[in-house]
Amino acid sequence: MNRYVKLVNFELGRFMKVYIALIGITIISQLAAVILVSKSYLNNANQAMNVDHMAIETFIEQYGRMSFNDVTNSIFFIGPIALCIVTLLIYSLFIWYRDWFGKNTFIYRLLMLPTARLNVYLAKASAIFLFVLGLVGLQILLLPLERMILQWMVPIDLRWDLSINEMIRNFDRLGIMLPYSIAEFAIHYGIGFMAVIVLFTIIMFERCYRLKGILLGIGYGALALIVFFLPVFVQEFMLYNYFYPEELFMLMLVTGLLVTAGSIWMSNHLLTRKIRV
Repeated sequence: MNRYVKLVNFELGRFMKVYIALIGITIISQLAAVILVSKSYLNNANQAMNVDHMAIETFIEQYGRMSFNDVTNSIFFIGPIALCIVTLLIYSLFIWYRDWFGKNTFIYRLLMLPTARLNVYLAKASAIFLFVLGLVGLQILLLPLERMILQWMVPIDLRWDLSINEMIRNFDRLGIMLPYSIAEFAIHYGIGFMAVIVLFTIIMFERCYRLKGILLGIGYGALALIVFFLPVFVQEFMLYNYFYPEELFMLMLVTGLLVTAGSIWMSNHLLTRKIRV
């Protein structure tokens, strides 16, 4: 366990500079989104009421009150979220190929460490998962601050105040990142962790068998999808509406665990039996 923790810490450190940059971009961009959208709304309100002599009631009737929904539609708010997602997706591939194609094929030094090779695999997967959770935690911390800035800038007569839950529910992409309950959190991020594990297994196939491994990896990925969604296929095409939603959920939980466990076992087999150092 101690060596596994050291490997996780090592993997976190290798990406930390880029990760801190992502955090900085997210904070600056989202705070800028709140300020810019609020100023734009206030400028419109000032123009309408002070220059065009429109009553505040008429302005609200025509343009509506400002809410946090207006902020979440800004590219400055959505952009850093998309950037973080894309960067972590790319790094999920880069975390392996950097070691193989980097200077002196560093992967061989990792695999010769006095620890189970599976620890190297799990440390990389854990690092990706911790990076994701860190960005989710950052977003949770930013939302109350962003709401406070909006309330400070926009008078109460011109805004709708939303709770944090309402802010998340009204923005679908935040609802995916920040589920409403512990159960939904476990589902969303459990599926995400499973996807990373399957991706790592596909990479193991490619690294072990090269060109043939690409086809094997694609086939394995397709098989993993079929197994995971097997209860849905049975529900839709064989036993129409046979399962209750709770039963379907439990069946998909089982298939998800099977896919994850099978992927870890297959990757461990490839790492220990097919890769020679």
